[in-house]
Amino acid sequence: MAKVYTLEKFRNKRFVFKDRDHAGLVVASMLRPHYFKKSDSIALGIPSGGVPIAISIATTLQLPMDLLIIRKIPVPGNPEAGMGAITLGGQMFLNEALVERLGITPGEIHAQIERVKEELAIRDRLFRSGRPMPSLKEKTVIIADDGLASGFTTLAAVESVRDDGASYVVVAAPTGSDTAISRLEKVADEIYCPNIRSGLYFAVAEAYENWYDLEREEVIERLKTIGFLD
Repeated sequence: MAKVYTLEKFRNKRFVFKDRDHAGLVVASMLRPHYFKKSDSIALGIPSGGVPIAISIATTLQLPMDLLIIRKIPVPGNPEAGMGAITLGGQMFLNEALVERLGITPGEIHAQIERVKEELAIRDRLFRSGRPMPSLKEKTVIIADDGLASGFTTLAAVESVRDDGASYVVVAAPTGSDTAISRLEKVADEIYCPNIRSGLYFAVAEAYENWYDLEREEVIERLKTIGFLD
């Protein structure tokens, strides 16, 4: 069971971060006592929203950084909702209970997966120039995202890096639901999430005063700024 680090002053509160940059610095400050310049550690950001978080972590902790290309599988007719997630390498996780409750057919699932695979390939080319991933064998991997709603995307990320040889997996996100934390603490080694919220309704956006979807152009520009992309 993962050890969970949070900030009680942020518990069940909304709009606690100015923006993703501010949120990233808060998470990085929590990680710093444990992972500053720690050898054999790497931060992996989940695009798009996880990129500013990963940049803050990598910069503050002086760690190498890369991206983990992974996407949620949208619910048919409701692209904001996810019924699972799939990685660039093909690892897939479905929320079987949700699929059954919504009556989503195998054909609909297959169609959504094919669309997501196309998007994964595009993101890998745009954000990583399609280069090989660094070796994760025997490394501590810090997986960074801007929020944990259901946790299925991050669940797939954790399993993906374990399959690639990571010896220790840390989940780092500014905000998360109780449900997601409960799901992830069964598979991760540590979780850093300053703003944990409970209740039937959860939206990542409600942790941020200034929230917007990151466009590809901004992600690319941020990665160029730190020298990740030419």
